[in-house]
Amino acid sequence: MKNSISRQHIYLISISLLLFVFVLVFAFGVLIPEGKKYRLQRSDLIKVNKKLHEHEDLESNTMEKLKDLQQKNRTVITAFDMPFNPERFEEQNKKWFSNLTISKVDFSKVEGHFAIYEVNTSSEINSPKSFYDFLDTINKSDWIIGINFPIDFKREGDLIHSSFRMKVYCNNLDTNASTSTSEAK
Repeated sequence: MKNSISRQHIYLISISLLLFVFVLVFAFGVLIPEGKKYRLQRSDLIKVNKKLHEHEDLESNTMEKLKDLQQKNRTVITAFDMPFNPERFEEQNKKWFSNLTISKVDFSKVEGHFAIYEVNTSSEINSPKSFYDFLDTINKSDWIIGINFPIDFKREGDLIHSSFRMKVYCNNLDTNASTSTSEAK
C-alpha cells in the first residue's frame, strides 16, 4: 500500500497544524487574559461614569440652589460688601433721635473673613416708637447690623435716654487681600 498523501498535502497539513497551535497559544496566552482585564476595566468605567453623573447632578442641583439663594439674598450679600461709615450712619439715623452719638469703632476684633465693628450709642428719644422706627430703618439699611442686649431706657422729664451696643458686620477686605496675596506666593 502506497501512501496516497502527497508531499504538498503534508506541508499544508503541518503548516495548518502549526498555525492552529499558534492561534491556540495566542488565544490562551494573550487574548483571554486581556479580555478579562478589559471586562474588569469596563465594569470599573461603568462605575466611575455612574459616580460622575451623580456628582454632575449634585453639582447642577447645588448651583441651582446657590443661584436661587444669591437671588433671594442679594441685599444681604451686597450689605456684607459695604464698608461701614460711622458719619453716614449718624447722618441717616439722627432723624429718629434728638441726640445720637457713636462713641467708638473697634477695628481689632476679626472673626473669620468678616470685620466686626462694635458701636456704642447713646441717644435721647421722645418715645419708644421712634426707637422701634429706628430698628426698622436699620433692617433696611446698607449694612448688616445687630443690636445687642440689654437696651437701657431711662426717663428724664419728657425725654427717654437709650443706650445700647451694635455690631456692624462687613466683609474684611484687608484680610481677604492679605490671604489672596499670601496664597499667590
